[in-house]
Amino acid sequence: MAFSATFTQKLLPCFSSFPHTLRRTNPLLSPSVRVIRAAAEPEAAAAKTEAAESGGSAEPAAAAKPKKPVFSMKKGQIVRVDKEKYLNSVNYLSVGHPPYYKGLDYIYEDRGEVLDLRIFDTGEYALVAWVGIPTAPAWLPTDMLIMSDSLKYERM
Repeated sequence: MAFSATFTQKLLPCFSSFPHTLRRTNPLLSPSVRVIRAAAEPEAAAAKTEAAESGGSAEPAAAAKPKKPVFSMKKGQIVRVDKEKYLNSVNYLSVGHPPYYKGLDYIYEDRGEVLDLRIFDTGEYALVAWVGIPTAPAWLPTDMLIMSDSLKYERM
């Protein structure tokens, strides 16, 4: 045993029983990270102290919850695309299909289900997936969608 202890201490100093001492590094060579907290804005601090003195809440009125948007349709609704509006839209022109292209007829004839509704800068859009068609859902403006009252429909 004595041989193995001296062997490891002399030949393999990394396995010695003594802990390694911490090495000091040059602070200019290694970057240091300091946490700096920003001072509270004077306007916000003044508003909080005024609200506390008057007995009101410390939250400013502008921080109230935003109102939920009101959508023109609801999720799960069955829709079709208005062919006239779609062929004259920027969405169709951005795809680059010729006017006689028949590959998109399913969006005019088959039923699509509204999966999600969002209001973007350009207006209200619906994420529409077509039932039974193996294709990806598409974001379309709600003004070019025709709402259906029931699940029963006749294919055109």
